[in-house]
Amino acid sequence: MTNAGADVRPEGAPAGILLHENWGEWLDRHSRTFFIAPAVVLILIFAIFPTIYSIVFALSRVRFTGEGLQFRLVWFQNFAKQFFGNDQVHFLGKVGAMGALGTLFFAAVTAAVLWWLYRSYGRTSWIGMTGRAVSAAMAIFVAWIVGATILSGNPIGTLLTTLFYVVVGCALQFVIGTGLAFLCSQPISGKNFFRVIFFIPLMITPLGVGYAMKMVADITKGPFQPFFGAATVDAWVWSADPWAARIVMMICDSWQWIPFIFITMLAALENVPRDHVEAAQVDGASGIEIFKEIVWPQIVPVAVTVLLIRMIEAFKIVDLPNIMTGGGPGSSTESMTLHSMYIWRANDIGTSAAVAYLLLLLTVVTCASFFNYVVLGKLRRARG
Repeated sequence: MTNAGADVRPEGAPAGILLHENWGEWLDRHSRTFFIAPAVVLILIFAIFPTIYSIVFALSRVRFTGEGLQFRLVWFQNFAKQFFGNDQVHFLGKVGAMGALGTLFFAAVTAAVLWWLYRSYGRTSWIGMTGRAVSAAMAIFVAWIVGATILSGNPIGTLLTTLFYVVVGCALQFVIGTGLAFLCSQPISGKNFFRVIFFIPLMITPLGVGYAMKMVADITKGPFQPFFGAATVDAWVWSADPWAARIVMMICDSWQWIPFIFITMLAALENVPRDHVEAAQVDGASGIEIFKEIVWPQIVPVAVTVLLIRMIEAFKIVDLPNIMTGGGPGSSTESMTLHSMYIWRANDIGTSAAVAYLLLLLTVVTCASFFNYVVLGKLRRARG
């Protein structure tokens, strides 16, 4: 006897094949598909389709007509003119003959990178060697640009300006943020007050930060005007000096983002077991030795993660240079994101998309190299 309405499996059929299955059971079996389908559809609509469409823009010359957009396929011309055309100075900088210092720097970096590739050969898979070759090519290319521009007395373009914000800015922010977090993790009076104060800049919008720092940096009317006047430099205009403008931009960006590193590293430091630290203190270890041997190894995973996140965000800097200097003087403070935005405003959508994809390539190679050779490298050494 069988129960009425029960599912019957045909004789000899594999398990899971049912003759009768009501709608409720069928929905239960496919519930995972139905739950994830809306997210997949949204990703296809709002992520994958615009990505493919932007590739079409990057490979085309786009014109506005009465009927809409008109595309003319030019393949890689939008990319090539950033390296060889009229836009080369804007993107790469004024690349001229290398001076002695630039040549020495380029030769040293190239030799070090090629030696690293030679040492890696045979120790990793062909996929790993391909990744190392891409990272090495990027490092040599950037070293050539640095040697032909900065170290040879020539102005730089948006590529090196962006890397300046990322490399120097993120390093400064990490050191200061971690230092403040270490101080606030110590048993000092009033540390809760400082925690709140240090966190305030992160709650301000980038637009507010830009206008506030523009006012603060005004040496003729800002709060530091008496100090500049006493130093007889009140006639100096930082926004007219390329490197001074870049440094001011980096300081403003650091003021906004140091709290992010501070609050994350503070949480990591406060999770370090106190009994390990106290045992080291009983054994007579100094504060530097405790931090180096006990605290730092336990917070390294958090440190490299927060630094990686900050680097990705730094590549997208656009608010501060747009508000404070408009990318000036000239294009000295212009990041690649701002460069792409200005080209887009000029209705050159194809070139704007090409610059955006160059930024994507730079971000992926830089961050992937940092993750593979710094983060995973530290983990491999720790396990070894």
